[in-house]
Formats: sequence, C-alpha cells, structure tokens
Amino acid sequence: QLQASGGGLVQAGGSLRLSCAASGGTFSPYRMGWFRQAPGKAREFVGTIRWNTDFTSYADSVKGRFTISRDITKNTVYLQMNSLKPEDTAVYYCAVGRYGGIVSMSTSYDFWGQGTQVTVSS
Repeated sequence: QLQASGGGLVQAGGSLRLSCAASGGTFSPYRMGWFRQAPGKAREFVGTIRWNTDFTSYADSVKGRFTISRDITKNTVYLQMNSLKPEDTAVYYCAVGRYGGIVSMSTSYDFWGQGTQVTVSS
C-alpha cells in the first residue's frame, strides 16, 4: 500500500515536499515514480528513482526544480518541489515499478498511491 502526503496550496515560487510511504511487507521495488494529472489532461511523468542505486531521472518540465529522494529505512520516497509554477497544479501520484521498462510510461509501474493535490496560485 502506498500513502502519499504533503500536498497543499502554495504561491508561485514556493516549495512543497511530497512523501510517499509504502507499507505491507517486504519492500524492494525496482523503481519508484512520480506522476501528475491536471484537470482535463492526461497523467504525465514527473520523475523516477531507482530504489537500489538512487539514480534519478526527470521530465524536462521539472528538471532543475524538482528532486526525488528516498529513505530505504522508512520505505519512503520524496518529491521536493521548488520554484513552483501555476502549471504545476495537479494531483500528484506515486507509483511502484517492480521491473524495468520505459520510466516515463505509466504502464511500467505496478502499484499506485491515492494521489495528493498540489495547487499553485499565481
């Protein structure tokens, strides 16, 4: 089970940190990912982290502003979001990928959290 938290309302230029905690047994995914979905739009890739190597990759739209990290001891992945823009407004989802695949495709992920709302005001 994945539990995302940390969303909220923030002004443009501000920061938020999202958390996604996994529970329910042994946790050793291949990767963890973050996606987001704005109203009326398709779900889009934000970034991902390889669980064992800590290697990260990001969508161009967030590169340099967002950072993904993980705490293996807590089975938790984080999404630090800085310099937020109104276009970052969306529901943010974390996801577990048990195997390889194209990191930016939602079909490469097997389990999803419930989502947390991020709203950035101008």
